[in-house]
Amino acid sequence: MKNIINILLLFFFITSNSQANENLNNKILKNLRCLVCQGQTVQDSNSEFALIIKSVVKDKIKEGNNEKEIYKFLSEKYGDWILLNPPFKKNSYLLWFLPYLLFILGIILLFFLLKKPKIRLK
Repeated sequence: MKNIINILLLFFFITSNSQANENLNNKILKNLRCLVCQGQTVQDSNSEFALIIKSVVKDKIKEGNNEKEIYKFLSEKYGDWILLNPPFKKNSYLLWFLPYLLFILGIILLFFLLKKPKIRLK
């Protein structure tokens, strides 16, 4: 009886662990950009590059790496472009803030262009 319970517990642990690994695998692959395909994630792509990345991610998960470690590994190997949400770094401040800055400058410019001058009567 004890052996059956131990076998069931082992089976439950293995299936729950493999399900957690599969969920982590899918989450990571959805956040990686395929460098070969235009606008596709690695999860959606069937290119040779995407198949290699899928294999690498699966191997890294089996090695016990967490999500951040896998992103860091891939980012070091392929650059931040592979990440759909690249990290906020000092050398990319301008890229992050330029759209907001241009939007604010555009509003200010429109305000001054559309502002009607007051007519003074003598």
